[in-house]
Formats: sequence, structure tokens, C-alpha cells
Amino acid sequence: MKIFTAQQIRDADAYTIRHAPISSLDLMEKAAIACTAWICRHYNEDTPVYVFCGVGNNGGDGLAITRLLRNRGYNAVAFILHHSSKASDDHTANRNSLQQQYPSAVHDILDNGPLPLPDKNALIVDAILGTGLSRPAEGWIASVIQQLNDLKAQHDIVAIDMPSGLQADASSLDTPVIKADHTLSFEFYKLAFLLPENAAFVGEICILSIDLSPEYIAQTPSRFNITDAFQVRSMYRPRKPFSHKGTFGHALLIAGSEGKIGAAVLSAKACLRTGVGLLSCHVPKCGYEIMQISAPAAMCFIDEQRDHSSGFHNHFPTPEAAAKYKTIGIGPGLGTAAGTCWAFEKLLDHYRQPIVIDADALNILASSPALLKKVPAGSLLTPHPKEFERLFGKTANDVDRLKVLSDNAVERQLNILLKGRYTAMAFPDGSIWFNATGNPGMATGGSGDVLTGILTSLLAQGYSSQEAMLLGVYLHGTAGDHAAAERSEEAMIADDIVEFLGKTFLELHRIKSC
Repeated sequence: MKIFTAQQIRDADAYTIRHAPISSLDLMEKAAIACTAWICRHYNEDTPVYVFCGVGNNGGDGLAITRLLRNRGYNAVAFILHHSSKASDDHTANRNSLQQQYPSAVHDILDNGPLPLPDKNALIVDAILGTGLSRPAEGWIASVIQQLNDLKAQHDIVAIDMPSGLQADASSLDTPVIKADHTLSFEFYKLAFLLPENAAFVGEICILSIDLSPEYIAQTPSRFNITDAFQVRSMYRPRKPFSHKGTFGHALLIAGSEGKIGAAVLSAKACLRTGVGLLSCHVPKCGYEIMQISAPAAMCFIDEQRDHSSGFHNHFPTPEAAAKYKTIGIGPGLGTAAGTCWAFEKLLDHYRQPIVIDADALNILASSPALLKKVPAGSLLTPHPKEFERLFGKTANDVDRLKVLSDNAVERQLNILLKGRYTAMAFPDGSIWFNATGNPGMATGGSGDVLTGILTSLLAQGYSSQEAMLLGVYLHGTAGDHAAAERSEEAMIADDIVEFLGKTFLELHRIKSC
């Protein structure tokens, strides 16, 4: 699914109006009908509804919603905040329509006027500012936003299209923004919804269709996208009848150190459960028995060191030996001992295929920036926010961090993901994709090690670097969702994500077969 900028969304509206054809007022009515239906599904007729409207088209949506709720028997009242001298034409038309049918349902609040105090258990609908906002809210409107946020403890807040004060394409950090419980957005996610700094504002996101032109959506390029079932269906490759283990590649996993062999085990199990043909694991001596017992399907190489690995570069004495492995996954529980750092540099000198780099391998890169230049083009880097910061530096806000993420992916020709609720994946072509699967239960030790195993497996099976990252993160999150549904978010551990990979693949296979 594409993520359009605020300007592209306005262009989509205009294109739909010209080519559907449909009037802008009727398109607004479609949006209001969709929002009203959602509100009626979630709140009963006994719920008073206070709709706070600006004077632009977002306010026009609010006025139409008020009228439609009244038609359904709700006690809905619109309060128009006159923060600008001129209302939009569609706003005025909806005001007149509401006033003609329900004269007592429209109230004007002039600049700096006091807000009404909502009845107990009333629903607050925020239709003050929409995607047209291009700078932080200020003055009286900023004060209104703060007053409504102060009511949040006693009232649910539903934002229409955007929480007021939130900018669609820029950072809203440290600016006044409505803290919505639900955001009802039209047709697309906005970039702002996917940034961690805005989590307190958007609440639960619901994307409502208003039948914007499919032609415009298809023909308009977007730098930002969010992975959905359509992309996953197109990438997933079911196994063919005459396949054998050589068909699905041989991966080498370099992981584990004393006290952290569990990370190597989790990664190995995930790699195997994602379908790699052959897996070899390089672990220190202290991990041999653990790995052989925990993952008997994996072959095991023992390092000469007991508590860490420093000899894994010896797998690549010749180009022919290096070619034995389709890819390498390195980092989970690896440690940063001097010998490990030295061996990692030697590995980068000799292995030129794309590899998966995670955890301590990322920390080694961060401590020796020159090594980053040696990472093979097409490789997958999987930092969490702190690892990202160590690699590429601090940023002022999440929008700036996305730019740093993308700039490094393009400049270094690497595929870099930034872990989070909506994991962001930057590719060498400049595109950024977000993943919507997953849940807070996955914020548990070992979850990232599982992801490394999944990505390593897919890369070994011949998926491209971009396919491996998009599909792998989607699989990881979906398996986590299945685990949460069965075990709860609180009780979930990383092993559960591995366990539910099978269910995730069965689901994918059914989708692909339909």
C-alpha cells in the first residue's frame, strides 16, 4: 500500500473529482458516511457526541458527521471554532445543511471563546485541522488542543483524518497535537502515523475507503509504502514438487558467546523453520553441546576459543570455499571481543555476497566505521534504535532519522531496517517501506535473533535482498501476532515466534493457492 504525501492526497481528491466524476461535496459526504458508520459501530445512541470543527474541509467533514449522527438518533452537536476569517465552500454548504435540519446542533465559538464542558461519558470528535496543516498549531487553536487533551481522561477522542496539530509529512515533536484514542483516516496511512514520536497522538488507526480513483493511485509513484498481503503474495514462492535441499541454499550462521548461546539457538531455529536447505553454525566451544542438542538439524563448527569466536574467517580460505555458502548471518549474541572484531574484518575482506548483520556485529561496525565500507553491497543491516544511533549518529526527530536511514541505504547500497512498531526498511533505490504486522509482545529478548534467522534463511533460498527483508519482517510480525493470539502479549517469548512460523507459512500458502 502506498503512503502519499499531503499534497498527493489532495491531488488524489482532485483527480477523483475530475474523473469519477463526483463533486467535492459528494466526496466529503462519502468520507462522513464512512466515519459515521464507524462511530455507530463503536458507540451506542446514548453517547453524547461533541464535534469540534475548524473552518476548512476537515471541519466540513465534522459538520456532515454531526448531521448523519443526528439522522441516526444520536445527540450530536457541532462547535465551529472560528480561527480563520473564511470558511471553505464545502464547509459552508455542510453548515447550511446541518442548520436547516437541526438548528440547535450548530454552535459558533469565536476566537478566544470558551469551550463547552462535555457531558459525562461524551465522545469528542476532533475535526479541527486536517492534512492541510503545514506548520505547528499556535495561538488560540493550540490552547483549544490543550484543553481537549485535558479532557482525555474522562472522554474518548476520535480524530477525523488527522489528529489536529499533527503534520502529515513533517515532525510534530514538541508541538500541540490532539491525543486521539482513534484516528479515522481516508484511503491511506499518513507518514506521521508510523513514527514513534507520534504514538501518543494517533491511537488506534482505522483506514476507511472513500473510493478515491484507483487509476490515480496506481499511476502515482510513492517513495513511502507499507507492506500488505498483496506484496507478500507476489513475493512468496511455494516449493515445487522436485525441489531438494540444495534448491534452498546453504547458510552460515555466526553467533553466540559465553552466556549468550541462546541467541545463536533462537536464530538457528528460526533459520531452519523458514525453510533453508542447509544450515551451518559457527559457535565457540562453550556452545557446541547446546547447539547440537537444541538444533540437531544444523551442522556445527566449533571455534578454537571457548567463550567467544575468533576463527570464523577460516571458512573462506579460497573463493571456492566462500561460494559454498549462499549467505551469512552474523551477530546474535556474538560479543565484541578483540578476536571477534578481527575475524569479522577478515570475513568482510573475503566474502562479497550479501550478508545479514545484526546485534554485536552492528556494534563492531559502529566501533570501527571503516569496516562499514567493506560490507558487501546488498547486505541487510537490522539495528534497533540505539544500534542505529551508534552506527549513524543522533537525530533531532523521527523524520530526520528516516532521512539518515534512507541516505545511508542509498549511499552505501545497503538494505537497512530500523526496528520498531512499524519497522522502517530503507533500500538502495531510495524507497522506504513500513511493516504493520507485529505487536508489543514481541518486545522481548531474542525476538531480534529470530528475525536474523528468518532473513538469513530467505536470502539463502534465493530471494533478493529487498524481497528477503520485506517478506522476512512481515513473516516475523505475523508469527508474533499468532503467538500473541494464542499465548497473550505478556506471556509471549521469542521461542513462540519461531513456533508460529509454521502457521504463518500455511496461511501464506493458502492465500497464494487461491
